[in-house]
Amino acid sequence: MIPEVSVLLIAGSPSAPSRSAVLLDAVAARLALRKVPVDRLAIRELAAHALLLGEASHPTVQKAAEQVHRADVIVIATPVYKAAYSGVLKVFLDLLPQSALKGKTVLPLATGGSPHHMLALDYALRPVLQSLAARHILPGVYATDGQVTLQPEGAYQLQVDLSQRLDDAVETLASEGLKLSPAWGFEPVAFEQVRCSV
Repeated sequence: MIPEVSVLLIAGSPSAPSRSAVLLDAVAARLALRKVPVDRLAIRELAAHALLLGEASHPTVQKAAEQVHRADVIVIATPVYKAAYSGVLKVFLDLLPQSALKGKTVLPLATGGSPHHMLALDYALRPVLQSLAARHILPGVYATDGQVTLQPEGAYQLQVDLSQRLDDAVETLASEGLKLSPAWGFEPVAFEQVRCSV
């Protein structure tokens, strides 16, 4: 039985298609296998002038903030530019109330040109998520452009190691954020239920 938990996927890239959105799609596909529905929010589709001018009362910004409010679990994906997350994600997060992520589990995802920017998840994005009162920030997944490759037919392909890291991240999200049973293996057994014979 799937719990009534709302999962929101936030795309923080200013462009589409984008490699960071491909990571979100991969998470959505893995959650679909567990029959977990998701809601989506693409920040680039919000009114640009409202974001840049800090108009939190603008209808598109209010609707997006309401999506965040309703969600129990949030997955945020962003490209990394100059060792930080995207500007559109920054201005959106700045417009949210200070406790917008209170009680929520958050999985951060990021893509960048090289492995040198992988710490942007921990040193740039994580502090902002903590300042918004996120209850539990899961270990993030960072992918280089070379791990999300564009195929001749126009589709993106994930390298095997990245796909495995996303599998692990979604499994952690399912167990810690959604309280689902493991997709494989055995369910945990409480110590008091263990019976030993000598």
